[in-house]
Amino acid sequence: MSGTGIVLMNLGGPDSDAAVEPYLRNLFSDRAIIRLPNPLRWLIARMIARQRGPLARQIFSKIGSASPLLQNTQAQAAALARRLGNDYRIVIAMRYWAPRAAEAAVALKAMEVERIVLLPLYPQFSTTTTASSIREWRDVAQRIGLAVPTRAVCCYPAETGFIAALASAIGRAIDEWPAELGAPRLLLSAHGLPQRIVASGDPYQSQVEQTARAVRAALGRDIDAVVCYQSRVGPLKWLMPAADAEIRRAGQERRGIIVAPIAFVSEHSETLVELDIEYRHLAAASGVPRYVRIATVGAAESFIAGLEMLVREACAATDALPYPEGGRPHCEDRFRLCARRGVL
Repeated sequence: MSGTGIVLMNLGGPDSDAAVEPYLRNLFSDRAIIRLPNPLRWLIARMIARQRGPLARQIFSKIGSASPLLQNTQAQAAALARRLGNDYRIVIAMRYWAPRAAEAAVALKAMEVERIVLLPLYPQFSTTTTASSIREWRDVAQRIGLAVPTRAVCCYPAETGFIAALASAIGRAIDEWPAELGAPRLLLSAHGLPQRIVASGDPYQSQVEQTARAVRAALGRDIDAVVCYQSRVGPLKWLMPAADAEIRRAGQERRGIIVAPIAFVSEHSETLVELDIEYRHLAAASGVPRYVRIATVGAAESFIAGLEMLVREACAATDALPYPEGGRPHCEDRFRLCARRGVL
C-alpha cells in the first residue's frame, strides 16, 4: 500500500436533460433532506422529482441542459493534485449524480492507498451537505471493505486561502465601481436552509456568518455588507434575509449591489442561472443601478493552497475528525448537530 487518497466531495448535478429527474429523485431520497422514514421518503422523492422536473429542465436549459459542477470540480482536483504531488491520488465523489461515492471508493481500493482524506467542497458544515456526503462514503466503504485510516475535514468557514480568494475578487469589484454611482452594497449570498433545520442544532448559519466576518475583516475597508440566503423552495420558513428581498430593497434605495457567493466554491445552476440571470433581471426590474456578481473561488490559487493545507493537516492528525486550521473549533456548544457531537 502506498500514497494518500483524497476524496473531493460535492453535490453533483445532472449532465443531460434526461438526468434531471433521476438527479432530483436522488436528492430528495436523502434522509438529510426529507427527514421521513422509507418507503414514505422514497415515494415523496419520486413525486417531487416528477413535479419539479419540468421546471428544473427549464433552468438547466439556460446553461446547456447540463450542470458544469463536475467540470469545475475536476479543475479543482487537477489544481490540488499539482500542489500535493505524486504521493496523492484524488478522486471525486458527488452526492446525487455521477461520479458517486461508490465509484470513487472502488477506485481508491484498487489503488491500495494507505490512508484517505475526505475533503468536502462545502466550506460551512451542515447536516444536509457535509454530513450526508460523509455518511454515504462510510456506508459505501464498509460495504466494499475499504478499511484504511480515514480522516474527514468537517468544515473551513474562515480558512485563510478561501477567505483571501473571496476578498481579492470582491476588492477588485469595489475598486472598479463607478464613483458616480455612490458606494455599492455587498450582498454575501449563501444557499438557504429551512429554519427548522438550524433550530434543531445545525451550525450552518453560524458558520456562514463566520465566513462573512472573515471576508469583511480581509477586505479591510468600510463597506455596507449584508449576509443573505438564496434558493429557497416550498412553503417552509427559510433563513432570512432572502437575497431577492435584499435586491428589491437595494432597488428602492437606488443602491448598486455586488453579489458574492460565499457558500459555493464552484459554478452551477444557483450561480449561473439564479444569480446571473434571474437575480440580475430582478435587479434591473427593481431599479438597482448596477449589478455585479463575483465568481466563485473555483481553482483560485489561494483557495487551492488552502485546500492543500487542510489535506496536509488531516494527514498529520491522529483524530479521525481533526480540527482544521491548527485546532480551532468553529461551533459553539449549542449546536448539537455539529460534526463533533455524534452527527457523523
